[in-house]
Amino acid sequence: MGRAGGVLAVVFAVAAIVVGSACPDVARPGLAASGHDGEVAIFYYPWYGTAARDGTWQHWQQHGNTPPSQIASSWFPVRGAYSSSDPAVVRSQMHEIASVGVDTVIVSWWGPGSVEAARLPAVARAARAAGLKVAIHIEPYPGRTPPLLDPLIRELAATGVRDFYVYDSTTISDDEWRTLNHGLSGVRLFANTALVGKADAGGFAGLYTYDTLVYSGASFHRMCTSARKKGLLCAPSVGPGFDARRATGNPRTRGRGHGATYDRSWAAAVRAAADIVTITSYNEWHEGTQIEPAAAVGPGYLSYENAYGLVGRSAQRAYLDRTAFWISRYRQRVGH
Repeated sequence: MGRAGGVLAVVFAVAAIVVGSACPDVARPGLAASGHDGEVAIFYYPWYGTAARDGTWQHWQQHGNTPPSQIASSWFPVRGAYSSSDPAVVRSQMHEIASVGVDTVIVSWWGPGSVEAARLPAVARAARAAGLKVAIHIEPYPGRTPPLLDPLIRELAATGVRDFYVYDSTTISDDEWRTLNHGLSGVRLFANTALVGKADAGGFAGLYTYDTLVYSGASFHRMCTSARKKGLLCAPSVGPGFDARRATGNPRTRGRGHGATYDRSWAAAVRAAADIVTITSYNEWHEGTQIEPAAAVGPGYLSYENAYGLVGRSAQRAYLDRTAFWISRYRQRVGH
C-alpha cells in the first residue's frame, strides 16, 4: 500500500484517545483462546485533505491530478474529494463501517509528527461513538525501528489500543521484532506476511497479508492451518481488487469482476476459518481497494455499476452491503 505522498509535520497527539479498556497481560497474546474468533477489521486512511479545510490538497492531488474534479483514483467518492480532518465526514464514515457489522477500524499511522498521528484522536473518538474498536496500522515511516516503536506502542496501548498491524514487517530482522514482542504485554502485534514461520520467528501474535494484488485467497487455508499449528492468529486480508494507475502509474491491476473478486477472497477466508478477517480497505482510493461508496461520474472514472447486478444509487453501496452479507456468513462459520 504505497505512501506516495508527503507527510506534513504536526504535533503528535495520542493522549485523548479512548477506545476501550486495557487488556490483561499475557505472555503471547492472541492465541486460540483469545475469544476474538469471528472478528472483522478494516483498514482506514485518515490522510486526505482539501485546500479549503487543510490549506492544501492532501493525497487527492498525487501523480499530477488536480482536485476536486480530477483525483488520484480510478474511482470517485460519493462524498467527493473530502478532508479526513472534517469531523462530520469521519463520524459518517465510522457509522457506515459499523452499520455493516465490522468490529474494528485499523487506522493508518505514520509515526510521531505525521498528519495521521495528529488525526488519530478524532478518528478514535468517532469510532468509539459508533461502537467500533481501534487498532493501529504501523506504516514504514522513516526511522521506524523496534526499539523506537516500543515506547510509542506503550503510549498507544495506555489509551486502550490493543492490536497493532505492522506493514512491511519483513524489512526488519526477526531478532529485533522478537525482542520487541517479548518485552510487551497486553497487546498483539501482527506481521505483514503470509509466511507463518517468519511471523513466529519474530514473536508476533499473528499475521496478515494486506496486499490484494498478490494474494487472491488461494493460500488462505494453508496459511491459517499452519498458523494454528504454531499458535498464531491468522488474519488474512480480503479485498475487491486493485487499480493504482491514476495515483501512481502502476500498470498492474486486479479487476473487480463486478464483485466476483471480493466474493472469492471472502469465501477463501471463510473456508480457512480465519481468526480475524481484515478488509483491504475502507478508503485506500489510490490503490482502488476501497469499499467506501463511489459515484458514477462519467468518462475517466470507473464505478460500481453492475456490481452484484446493482445499478444507480444502490450500486454506490454495493461493496459495503456485500460486506454485511459476508460478515454474517463468516460468523456462522466460526460460530461467533
